[in-house]
Amino acid sequence: MSMRLPARLALIGCLMISGICVASAQDNSAPATSPHQVCRKVKVQDRPKDSHQIAGTLVGAAAGGLLGNQFGGGKGKVLTTAGGVVAGGYAGKKVQESHQQNNATYHYEEHCYETRQ
Repeated sequence: MSMRLPARLALIGCLMISGICVASAQDNSAPATSPHQVCRKVKVQDRPKDSHQIAGTLVGAAAGGLLGNQFGGGKGKVLTTAGGVVAGGYAGKKVQESHQQNNATYHYEEHCYETRQ
């Protein structure tokens, strides 16, 4: 049986359309997600030069020892001097720590990570 020309063209057109649909379905089979890098600038506090507050501790201990030495007599003088060294060292450390927190400096760093979209 012989098909007429318009019927043949219709069949060819239908096959062409079907082929396009199959091809586009294959193109859509790629993964829906792909890695994507996200970067942000983050404000970071600089570490102080004397992060252990050694200078404040030493100055406070010396001042506390001198002050403690002014009191007591005999063994009492030794105890007040030692107590002054300990208390002055602690106070000096806390004073320097507070000063460093109030006068902190900052810089910006770029932090990046990957995410999937």
